Amino acid sequence: MSAERLSPGDPNSFSRPDEVKVTHMDLELDIDFDTKTLSGHVVLSVEKVNAEANTLILDSRDLTVSMVQDFESKELLKYELGSSSTTFGEKLEIHFLRSQTKQKVAVHYTTSPKSTALQWLSPEQTLGKKHSFLFSQCQAIHCRSLVPCQDTPSNKVTYEAKISAPHDLTVLMSAIRQGEPIKVGDKKTHSFHQPVLIPSYLLAIVAGDLQSRQIGPRSHVWAEPAMLDKAAYEFAETEAQLIAAEDVCGPYVWGVFDLLVLPPSFPFGGMENPCLTFVTPTLIAGDRSLVDVIAHEIAHCWTGNLVTNSNFEHFWLNEGFTVFVERKIIGRLHGEAFRHFAAISGKTYLADTIESMGSTNPMTSLMPDLTGIDPDDSFSTVPYEKGQAFLWYLEDLVGGSGEFDPFLKSYIANFQYRSIKTDDFVEYLKHYFQKTPAAEKLEQVDWDTWFHSPGMPPTFVNYDDSLAIACKLLCQRLSEWNDKGCIEPMPITFDDLKTLSTAQIQEFLAQLLIRPPLSCETIKKMQELYSFDKIQNAEIKLRWLRLCLRAQFKEAIPLAIEFATSQGRMKYCRPIFRDLYNWEIARPAALDAYEKVKDNWMYVCAYTVGKDLHVVQ
Repeated sequence: MSAERLSPGDPNSFSRPDEVKVTHMDLELDIDFDTKTLSGHVVLSVEKVNAEANTLILDSRDLTVSMVQDFESKELLKYELGSSSTTFGEKLEIHFLRSQTKQKVAVHYTTSPKSTALQWLSPEQTLGKKHSFLFSQCQAIHCRSLVPCQDTPSNKVTYEAKISAPHDLTVLMSAIRQGEPIKVGDKKTHSFHQPVLIPSYLLAIVAGDLQSRQIGPRSHVWAEPAMLDKAAYEFAETEAQLIAAEDVCGPYVWGVFDLLVLPPSFPFGGMENPCLTFVTPTLIAGDRSLVDVIAHEIAHCWTGNLVTNSNFEHFWLNEGFTVFVERKIIGRLHGEAFRHFAAISGKTYLADTIESMGSTNPMTSLMPDLTGIDPDDSFSTVPYEKGQAFLWYLEDLVGGSGEFDPFLKSYIANFQYRSIKTDDFVEYLKHYFQKTPAAEKLEQVDWDTWFHSPGMPPTFVNYDDSLAIACKLLCQRLSEWNDKGCIEPMPITFDDLKTLSTAQIQEFLAQLLIRPPLSCETIKKMQELYSFDKIQNAEIKLRWLRLCLRAQFKEAIPLAIEFATSQGRMKYCRPIFRDLYNWEIARPAALDAYEKVKDNWMYVCAYTVGKDLHVVQ
């Protein structure tokens, strides 16, 4: 029996905002580190879209609902909590007492200690070792385990919140802080306000021993005290990136753009939570070589946060656009050659991903069918890099950036504060260029192949490879020497790599990864020459360790396990554990390491790595 879509607008949500939609949330919650729960209530402002509707349908996962009330009259409302779906949680159906178009409903509830949206850290798991720590990650469909809500990006809400927490902790949210915290007993209540419409996955909360440092006129960086100096140095260029992004996309509407450096178990490079972007500490390389991730999260303030995919089958509208804009920011700040080089690196990464997933895997299409599928299972670089390649192809087709840049601003201005599908984008693109020479070219685009065919994109534009040539030549020389059995003297020297930038070294190693495995002898020589084992840059370390594992270099097994278990960023953990699993000798060590570390990771990382290791169904 085939899976059924949960609702007409979103295969991953029970909610029906096409019938009754939530427009605003008022949260009052207490953080309890002893029970690892949040408890309190949410007041939902709702509006009937269908005048005949008499129920509000919400998404829920592992929430204990104690009472539902009409907020105005305080009368109890009848509700049913459906049976649990392992993937999508439970449907919460609330029956109205009144027939008014607009009303407010209060849901009193407690989260589960196993909430998939929340990561509870003991003091020992933090840098300072003194205080407990809490942070959330709601994308893609985990907000339903934090608050009963319409957990679909097709609906957007504003929100306010009052959060009670231990008095010695700082609480932050994806919102503007309102006044100073108010002390009540041994706790403090923190107030927040988010006046801009957001989808549920952008609701975020953090509580911990945090301090801030101003790094720009509208930006602070937050981190544990011992990390603050490094973080402030690493992200000092944030305002320049924001100014470049405004040049590409238009005015910044969110007021503040703060950064929060989380503990290592944060599963992503960054998360574009409004007003407070979450970032992984793996970005702190000491030389600002990995701050392109900040440009990516800044780009999301327009593409994703303002213009949002209506469901995760259209995720490329969020991520493809954001990578495209990120590279426009890079081009503005460093020159077009760097923008092109970043795209070449992305193409290499995409090729490696698709080889790993399989070129006929339906999840490698730009618009996968997610009926019955957890969006976490579809997460990969495909919507990012394949989407970016598609947009650059369209830019080239209509006449270049001089023609496409004004379209991009117009597209954002037209769809901001809304959630859209791919057809909306295509229709607006054709409408915008309808009276130009590009109109006929757009009619010849093979939209179906781009959107629905798995594997690599049907075509790429000719990127400027001036910064990539050195990487390619070095890769060719080393590969040819390796293929000949390493008999002659090694054809590359220390100085060859010394002349490359950090990004070029990453690309050199990435190009080696998409070739046949190197020999152990080559790995030994590379280590002797360049001491890759000692490099702190996480992107270089990832590629180097993967080359070692693919070469079946036994000495690399403990180093790879140490790297993959010292943090919970899926971009690093998943490929390392997959490579370990695929090497029979290393598989037992990988499985043992996973069992020891999984409870220290956030749900989404433990779940996806578990699936990679075939220990999670």
